[in-house]
Amino acid sequence: MAAKKTGFEEVETMLQDIGTKIEELIEKGKEVGGEAKEDIEKKIKDFKEKRTTLEDEFKKGKEKVEKLYNEKREEMEPNLSASAEHFKEGFKEILEGVRKLLGK
Repeated sequence: MAAKKTGFEEVETMLQDIGTKIEELIEKGKEVGGEAKEDIEKKIKDFKEKRTTLEDEFKKGKEKVEKLYNEKREEMEPNLSASAEHFKEGFKEILEGVRKLLGK
């Protein structure tokens, strides 16, 4: 069973697919001539510019999400650590109670 991809991984895959398609267009563009070749070259140039823009926007968005995640994680870390300690203490108390009930 394949692992589920994150949103970032899906977008990265899509960007790679777009790059592959651009490369295919470049190869096809080499085979044609005349006005069709000019149209294909123009489209390739447009696709490359849009791909670069998409990649830049993706990187910016990913950086923002990672920064926000790290800020929130740092903010919540003391609370999580305290909660873990309370959980451990509570669990120890439960175990002690069970031992007393069992007479050990």
